[in-house]
Amino acid sequence: MALLQFKASARNKVIAMIIIIFGTALLVLSMAISIAFGAANIDVGTVWQSIVSFDPARTEHQIIQRLRLPRALAAALVGAALAVSGAIMQGMTRNPLASPSIMGVTAGSTFMIAVALAFASVSSSIGLMAAAFIGAGLGAGLVFGIGSLSKNGLTPVKLALAGSAITALLSSISSAIAIHFDVAKDLSFWYAGGVAGLQWENIITALPVFVIGLLIAVMISGSITVMSLGDEVATGLGQRTGIVRALGFVTVLLLTGAAVSISGTIGFVGLVIPHITRFLVGSDYRLIIPCSAVLGGVLLVLADVGARLINPPFETPVGAVTALIGVPFFLYLARREGRGML
Repeated sequence: MALLQFKASARNKVIAMIIIIFGTALLVLSMAISIAFGAANIDVGTVWQSIVSFDPARTEHQIIQRLRLPRALAAALVGAALAVSGAIMQGMTRNPLASPSIMGVTAGSTFMIAVALAFASVSSSIGLMAAAFIGAGLGAGLVFGIGSLSKNGLTPVKLALAGSAITALLSSISSAIAIHFDVAKDLSFWYAGGVAGLQWENIITALPVFVIGLLIAVMISGSITVMSLGDEVATGLGQRTGIVRALGFVTVLLLTGAAVSISGTIGFVGLVIPHITRFLVGSDYRLIIPCSAVLGGVLLVLADVGARLINPPFETPVGAVTALIGVPFFLYLARREGRGML
């Protein structure tokens, strides 16, 4: 039995290595396509030239450096952050329906951004990011607080229902604030979700937070694997569940808050990608987290390209594209997990 488990583990490691290597190559290719494609189509060779030998006199180079490169990089970072956040939430809660968009985290971030815009006139990237962090904690706290009131304890479906209720509540309040205080135009970007128009300032502000969050996620990945077996098993194996849960919660707040502060509400990346990754590499989060980061980046970069293809020359919100993938997947999971659990 031990030999079979070793072989399975070795096989999963090989698959994970293939995903990371080829997924990274696909991510780079997807980013090149994203940079080349737009209202003014630019060949990939020009994209490469603008990176290695930037010529400010050339309009194409200016477009690539100032608009398209930060957009592609932001899509990769946001996709990775949301996917890793979803993987951590699913591992810690043992809830296959957990993700930032479903558990009220992104709705909480958007709510606090609305409050910051309306009551404090916050416009700086750092200020909006701080508001997003606070809102992410508020949303998650409300969902788990309401879910814990259940008589029979938390189940995946009950937690998802609590998340849906809190998401609807916070979204409604955000809309009311936006209309009453005349910040609806400013807030519409966060509702739609997307990476169009992002500048290097946004990337530079959020990049350290993304890096710190992803590093913590990798550091606690082994502990999350043990946590996914249940609190009793984890405690019996000497795991400090409280510390791991606190670190995981902070990591989700960092990654989701940074993602929402620059891209708005983009749902279902954190739901779909961890499940696909777990199917491919098994239940070891030391493999799931890095693979989810790569696949999440690929998904969102390609979704951003697809958003430009649906109704050219206009752009469809990226959140709508990810919802087309995520909603059927969520309904399938809810139906599977909900049998006999309500």
